[in-house]
Amino acid sequence: MNETLPPILFFGTEQFSLPSLKALVEAGFPVVGVITKPDSKKGRGQRLQPPAVKVYAEQQAIPVWQPHKLSEMLPQLTALAQKGPIAGVLVSYGNIITPDILSLFTPGIINMHPSLLPSYRGPSPMEAALLNGDAQTGISLMLLDRRMDAGPIYAQKSMPLTGLETKPQLYDTCANEGAQFLTQQLPAILHGELQPVPQHETEASYCSLLSKQDMPLRPDTHTAEELERKIRAHQGFPKTTTTVLGQRIIILAATVATEPPQNPSPLDIPCKNGTWLHITRLIAENGKQMDSESFLRGYAR
Repeated sequence: MNETLPPILFFGTEQFSLPSLKALVEAGFPVVGVITKPDSKKGRGQRLQPPAVKVYAEQQAIPVWQPHKLSEMLPQLTALAQKGPIAGVLVSYGNIITPDILSLFTPGIINMHPSLLPSYRGPSPMEAALLNGDAQTGISLMLLDRRMDAGPIYAQKSMPLTGLETKPQLYDTCANEGAQFLTQQLPAILHGELQPVPQHETEASYCSLLSKQDMPLRPDTHTAEELERKIRAHQGFPKTTTTVLGQRIIILAATVATEPPQNPSPLDIPCKNGTWLHITRLIAENGKQMDSESFLRGYAR
């Protein structure tokens, strides 16, 4: 990698961040530190688990900082910036970057966002693309500013959607494609050869943070097509749930029908506008994953 590039601080926390950090390191970019969120409790045992980027950075002997608030690091970052220009790269960090922090970086902090901005500003752009049945999504490299996902854009890459992707699959695709796109475009950005272009504010759309309140199926207010998209978009978290034969199930996959089935089973759900959703794969209340036939054999008595 070109030795004239400035040192880079990487901001990231989620599993989605890891491919970008790996790609930068493996391509020889001068990553001098990783800033991530503190270890968090996960799983049934609620044991403290480090972010994936922390584990990888320590394996590569890259210093790691885990401030509860980024303002705690202002003196350290200021001292670092006084030694010479320093660049920032941010991928799914999860903490607010204040203007006094942003001003320390040259040309600023470069953010990789998994949507074709200004579409889907916010925390759930990949889920929004699946929920809305979009024919494409993409990656945007933007200059971070104080407004949410509203900074000027350096470069974008479109990615077609088949209408069959699940959330985990799309996360993996965007993380890996985004990592490669980042490493391809970053030298030109840091050398000033690629200048950012302001977003079109009139075309902006937004997505919200998903929560457990989004879990219920709600077939009375949604068509079967909308619910099939929701099942794919909510896999992993927050999941999609309903109650069948007295069992609260998590729906993993379903198909859509515009006509009532000849012999409907408890897993054939009537939905809005006369459409039908047939649940094909699920997790039962006992935690076991199974297909529809296995569920009906065990519970339809």
